[in-house]
Amino acid sequence: MNEQTSPFSRFLVVAAAFVIVVSGLKMAGPLLVPFLLAVFIAMIVSPVLGWLKGLRIPSGIAIFLVISLVLAVGIILAAVIGSSVDDFRQDSPVYAAKLSIMSENIQQWLSARGVTIGAEQWSSSFDPGAVMGIVGSTLASFGNVMTNTLMILLTVIFILAENVSFGEKLRSARGSGDSQEWLRKFSGSVHSYLAIKAAISFLTGLIIFVWLSILGVDYAILWGLIAFLLNFIPTVGSFIAAVPAVLLALVQLGPFEAGLTLMGFVAVNLIMGNVVEPRWMGRGLNLSPLVVFVSLVLWGWVLGPVGMLLSIPLTIMLKIALENQAETRWIGVMLGAGKRINADPSAEVQSTSEPDA
Repeated sequence: MNEQTSPFSRFLVVAAAFVIVVSGLKMAGPLLVPFLLAVFIAMIVSPVLGWLKGLRIPSGIAIFLVISLVLAVGIILAAVIGSSVDDFRQDSPVYAAKLSIMSENIQQWLSARGVTIGAEQWSSSFDPGAVMGIVGSTLASFGNVMTNTLMILLTVIFILAENVSFGEKLRSARGSGDSQEWLRKFSGSVHSYLAIKAAISFLTGLIIFVWLSILGVDYAILWGLIAFLLNFIPTVGSFIAAVPAVLLALVQLGPFEAGLTLMGFVAVNLIMGNVVEPRWMGRGLNLSPLVVFVSLVLWGWVLGPVGMLLSIPLTIMLKIALENQAETRWIGVMLGAGKRINADPSAEVQSTSEPDA
């Protein structure tokens, strides 16, 4: 009897542990978000640190140079986001008034064609002030992350400093076994994904900025920056980035320019997502589309917008870790897309870090 019920009991234990862990992560979100963001930044810049060390630059100086680079980029981002959010909040009443006029014109156009909508029903369904308020609060949420800049920066420094001596610690602790080779392939795979994704996202944001500047859309640099950041969010990130820019173009310039703005976002994301990214990433990390969507929702619910930003790197690390343990490899395989499953999971990890030629 015990043998028959033991699998079900184990399932209940695992399910209960999962609920407890997820609940704990959600409660610890204010502490975890800056830490995970610091890990994310450190993993992006660690190849730069390795390159500087390859030039025989002392570790302390190399870390100082990398941190200076991160700090400079952070200051620029904070300045751009802060000034743009303040300007947008000041101009939002003007945009809301224009949007209100457009909504009245739409209502009159519908009424002329026999579609009658009451004023109260229309205002409850479409409130221009609320729309602009949502856009403003969304932009402000990016600025709120900057309030933890000092903690994030200190965490990045300690992670990079630990990264310098981590290999020696592992050799002393585990010898020269397979664990070192697995860790090397694991870190190389994740670093490769983040570096390539960062380059593609930067190129996406730059093209969006140039296109919106040509069209004359206000805050073009802000929308380009948001396109860069949200491009890390799979599937829906690019669509979310397009909404405020298209809405502003509609209010500021008109329907034709809004259509051109939307076409620019669609064209850039189609080219980057279907041509450039597969070319650079090769087969990628073989995540199931369902897993991508579920991880996006789960991490977004647990950690908020930053969780959505980090959903794929976190899921990638979980998948690779599961695949390299005999007891949990079947879970890692189930997380994959199933296009090709290697007998040796480390071979799969290695192949993901080599983009197509």
